[in-house]
Amino acid sequence: MPHRAGFLDRAPLSLGLGVFVVVVSNVIGSHQGHLLGPLGYLLIVPPAFILLLRNRFPLTVFLTVAPLVWLYYGTGQPGGPAALYAILAVFNLSLRRGPLIAGSAAAGLLGAGVLAGLIAGQSLEDPRIGFAVAWSGMAVAAGAALAARRNSLAARREQAEERSRRLAEEERLRIAREVHDVVAHSLAMINVQAGVGAHVADRRPEEAKQALLAIKAASHTALEDLRATLAVLRSGEGRAPAPSLTRLADLTEATTAAGLPVQVEGEPGELPAPVDSAAYRIVQESLTNAVRHAKAVTGVTVRFARADGSIEIMVDDDGTGSVEPGSGNGLRGMRERAEALGGTLSAGPRAEGGFQVRARLPLGDT
Repeated sequence: MPHRAGFLDRAPLSLGLGVFVVVVSNVIGSHQGHLLGPLGYLLIVPPAFILLLRNRFPLTVFLTVAPLVWLYYGTGQPGGPAALYAILAVFNLSLRRGPLIAGSAAAGLLGAGVLAGLIAGQSLEDPRIGFAVAWSGMAVAAGAALAARRNSLAARREQAEERSRRLAEEERLRIAREVHDVVAHSLAMINVQAGVGAHVADRRPEEAKQALLAIKAASHTALEDLRATLAVLRSGEGRAPAPSLTRLADLTEATTAAGLPVQVEGEPGELPAPVDSAAYRIVQESLTNAVRHAKAVTGVTVRFARADGSIEIMVDDDGTGSVEPGSGNGLRGMRERAEALGGTLSAGPRAEGGFQVRARLPLGDT
């Protein structure tokens, strides 16, 4: 079906050109008193049909059409625009196979035609030779220029599509990290508070009530963040609200309410939006991991420091039995956030005990 469609698409130009050449040649022949005869029609009509195959067999079509045109003029037929057949054929050959092949084929046929003419007694001063050389050269150049233009447009389209795919993939991964961070942190807090509530429900109902209130607050925050993120996925437009260290107090209070006191040292100060967002998520994921995985932990320290155009974030816990971390989504997400900004992130047990997450994020021009 594609070949048939392409064949039919080429028919109007080829057959229309054939009708034009035949009509104009007859008009010119009538003024010259020499109408087209059977030989003239035999040489002037077939090229229109042969040109229908010009895209599939560009070189063969040119090597067939050009000699027929040369014979037409060489056998004393009426003048006319039959040369347009050869011009279209060499233009298409240059477009499909490049100027080197087209130029070589045209030069070879012209050379053979000139040699045949000399043997037949024609002069090199025949103006038709110069006409053929000039128009062949222009057709080859035009075909090469159009091919270069098409290739350039195709390359631009491919680059634009690749960029769109890359941006879509980056946004998908970003949203996946956001969903993971929101859900993991909130569920960790809810899980701890639920355990506390179940443990003290009978003996200390006031503490159980506080645990339920903490669960309510954590689930409310999680639902708000999750709704905002899912709204982006549904609409396909915009971006979910970016987290910020301006909400650090809420984060530390929730972790402290879960039974893990958090101490903050240093001030992050004003940060570029991407750095601010990444820093918040790194602290959030570090606190979540401390709540979920640290053993016998009594507290966590979050430190901020600036040096050499970067902000350094350290989250230390004093738990016991810390081991080298695995390759879970949380640690991978933190590292991806840091590396996306040109920063670094390391995580592992401390020599004095406990676990440390350390990130360095460049601040750019700020």
